[in-house]
Amino acid sequence: MSSLGGSKDETPERKTVATTSDQPAVEDNYDDEPDETLGERIMGLAEMFPQPLRNFTGSLFDLTTSSIKGFYKFSCNASWIFFTSSVILFAPVIFETERAQMEEMQKTQQKQVLLGPGSAMSAVGAPPELPLIR
Repeated sequence: MSSLGGSKDETPERKTVATTSDQPAVEDNYDDEPDETLGERIMGLAEMFPQPLRNFTGSLFDLTTSSIKGFYKFSCNASWIFFTSSVILFAPVIFETERAQMEEMQKTQQKQVLLGPGSAMSAVGAPPELPLIR
């Protein structure tokens, strides 16, 4: 029985390993093994499930992925159509409104220059008077 006791007929390497600690003589060294990735771990765990369940899960994952990609593509196309149509439809209205405001502002400025600063404001507020017919 010379397993852990450190007898005299053991090799010196084993004797030093066995006498320096309470661990077994042959140590398991996992430092040189590469770490397991998430994909490898999932593939290893998948073996404990039956094949029909794995097939169903795989097809469900594929269907979900393709649905999300399809929805994303549809939303991109729909948003492009919406925004380009709104620009085409509403841009002329906005430009015409701005042009009308600029013309009104120019008329007001011309009136101020010709008649003075007070006349332009009084003319805007009061309606024009019609001559009385008798």
